[in-house]
Amino acid sequence: MPLDRLINILVTVTLIEMMVLIGLRVTFVEIANTARSWPLIARAVAANYLLVPVLAIVLLILFAANPMVAVGFLVLAVCPVGLMVILAGSSAAVSPLLLKVLLPLVASGEAARIDPFGMMSALLITQLLPLLLGLLVRHRRPQLAERLLGPFELASKLLNLSAAGLILATQFQMLAHIRTRGFVGMLILLVGSLVIGWLAGGPGTANRRTMALTTSLRNVGVGLVIVTGNFAGTPAVSAALSYGIVEVLLSLLVAFWWRRSAQ
Repeated sequence: MPLDRLINILVTVTLIEMMVLIGLRVTFVEIANTARSWPLIARAVAANYLLVPVLAIVLLILFAANPMVAVGFLVLAVCPVGLMVILAGSSAAVSPLLLKVLLPLVASGEAARIDPFGMMSALLITQLLPLLLGLLVRHRRPQLAERLLGPFELASKLLNLSAAGLILATQFQMLAHIRTRGFVGMLILLVGSLVIGWLAGGPGTANRRTMALTTSLRNVGVGLVIVTGNFAGTPAVSAALSYGIVEVLLSLLVAFWWRRSAQ
């Protein structure tokens, strides 16, 4: 089996498992309560589907990024995790459509050619259906859902480590060529995403911090499924993984700092 195909299968299995886990953690009542807060949802949608992608495009143009590198960053920029279930579910349909519109702004030729409806179908199967399965188990069999959380959380960690390790091993040469300029661009995108989330958080420091962190974090699982399925063996994969690692690590540091400062 070609290595690119193996990576795609592994990240797809990782995404499916992660979405089931997300569904096991929440109830339909919690989703309904969140859905009633229309101002919060509107701000989260604007922050994650409009402002963060626009910021990414501006930075990619300013830094004159390689087209395939630009693809990798833009894919993550349109894959949010904020308001976990609502945006995680909606991104299966919204992200491919956004990519269809936005990719030609930063790339051309093969890099800008995607099949949004084929991508949407794949994400509905690997993202939305597993999420609904987890939610259904939580709703119908809450005790079973509680028992499954531990094993699924362990499996999620192992699968994510395996996927990241395999991609790092195969994309090491590309990752090693990332210049300081590239890391500066990643840092600006992350800080900008934090600011966007903070401003969209509404009243209250706690709300602002939560929105800032969930806006800065992108859905790396969905992003890797998209790039390994559509741009396998290209710098798009290493770009998505590199920013995924940077944004997760730095967002965790920000969360730790805020927690310490609140004590």
